[in-house]
Amino acid sequence: MTDEAKKEEVHYEHANVPAGELIGFSLERPTLQTNADFTASDETDADDPLEGGSDASRHDLPIPNPLPIMGIDNFVLYPFMIAPMIVGLEHSKQLVNDALRGEKLVGIFLKKNANDAESFDNLYQVGTLAVILKMLRMPDGSIRLLLHGVERIRIEEHVATEPYLSARVERLNETNSETRATQAMMKTVQSQLQRISQMGHLSEDLTSAVMDMHDAGKLGDLAISNVQVKVEERQEALETADIEKRLERVVEILGREIDLFQLGSEIQNKVATKLDKHQRDYMLREQIKTIRKELGEDDESVDIEELRIAVEAAGLPEDARKVADKELSRLKSMHPSSPEYSVSRTYLDWIVSLPWSVSTPDAIQIDAAKKILDEDHYGLIDVKDRILEYLSVIKLKKQIRGPILCFVGPPGVGKTSLGRSIARALGRKFYRMSVGGMRDEAEIRGHRRTYIGSMPGRIIKALKDCGANNPLIMIDEIDKIGSDFRGDPASALLEVLDPEQNFSFTDHYLDMPFDLSKV
Repeated sequence: MTDEAKKEEVHYEHANVPAGELIGFSLERPTLQTNADFTASDETDADDPLEGGSDASRHDLPIPNPLPIMGIDNFVLYPFMIAPMIVGLEHSKQLVNDALRGEKLVGIFLKKNANDAESFDNLYQVGTLAVILKMLRMPDGSIRLLLHGVERIRIEEHVATEPYLSARVERLNETNSETRATQAMMKTVQSQLQRISQMGHLSEDLTSAVMDMHDAGKLGDLAISNVQVKVEERQEALETADIEKRLERVVEILGREIDLFQLGSEIQNKVATKLDKHQRDYMLREQIKTIRKELGEDDESVDIEELRIAVEAAGLPEDARKVADKELSRLKSMHPSSPEYSVSRTYLDWIVSLPWSVSTPDAIQIDAAKKILDEDHYGLIDVKDRILEYLSVIKLKKQIRGPILCFVGPPGVGKTSLGRSIARALGRKFYRMSVGGMRDEAEIRGHRRTYIGSMPGRIIKALKDCGANNPLIMIDEIDKIGSDFRGDPASALLEVLDPEQNFSFTDHYLDMPFDLSKV
């Protein structure tokens, strides 16, 4: 091999060769290659039928008639490409032996379906004439070949299918029009390959060789054989004899691959940035834990962790969860001896202790309810009938807006005990609150957290004590409610009792809506 030929020979690896790695892409005449993979017994160097030949002489090379045809899976052999191939089937071994006894030439064609048997119907009609440069027999009985692509060929006539496929073929001559458009596309392909190399997806040796190429057809074949594209697209490039159209398709494919590489790089950068931020946050938290441990404040981290777990398990609505997470973050940055710490901690305790999503199932049985009412109260026939009618409506409708009953009567006639009986009949929790003499609106709505010792109102307290968001609450002595300069509790009760408002009841202490429509 001359020094110039050695310079123009490019060695690179191909990621989609099932039989082994692609070990060469000769830009001049075929030459015998050596590789560590081809060290075995029974090795044969085939005589090179193109030794000393030129591009012009290749077209004068006599093609055997018929030509042995070999189908390969998931790989396209291009002219001037040197590639290894493993042969394991018996008919393929016989094909190789017969070819070596003859002109050492075979036709390499891509199979349409890799899982189907080798047949003319399962082969593409355009393939590559290849010369066997080297053959060796492996200990397991298989044969390893070193093939060199020569030129494009097309199957013209089927000759035989046994013992292996053979056919008459014709050369597929390339249409080489050295136009300005072709030259411009060559420069585009070279710059695209250089850009892919800069992204780390091509070797520098291949890129430097590509920049010195002047053959448009070879450049297109070399470019598409070195990017990860579908085998159908590689076959399409092999079948395109018009070099200008082939380069157009190669430019399109390389542009698409560059976009994919850029997108992948952007995704990796985002992931790396996110990981870096998480690592930084983790290190800072570990440092804070160490500092607190040295200061004797390590117990607080356990306390905060318990609160975090309680927040996650509380089943909070989305708005309430945002408030709780924000308050928990504030709590982490506070010193335990700070007055704000206890205020924030108490607030979080109230949030996680409320039954946001906990309900008791209703078990409305009219006969059982009548029995309960009769057990608890003698007489009161009209009242008990009205209660049973009301329960019947709830059972039939399943859901009723504003489930409120008003009992009127002098003290001691059984108003409160009737409420307790209804709760028993429904299977709900019962809570009684007396508002007689109440004059402060904050008893209903709660106090704002800006005040020391502020607490939620009695409605929220009732829900916490019951542990369910659908208890039966009896507001007793409502006719004795008062009002003064601190506000009117009766007005605050309107939001509690009105079904158009109580689904978003807002306690001043919680400062977030709570659904009372199930109460």
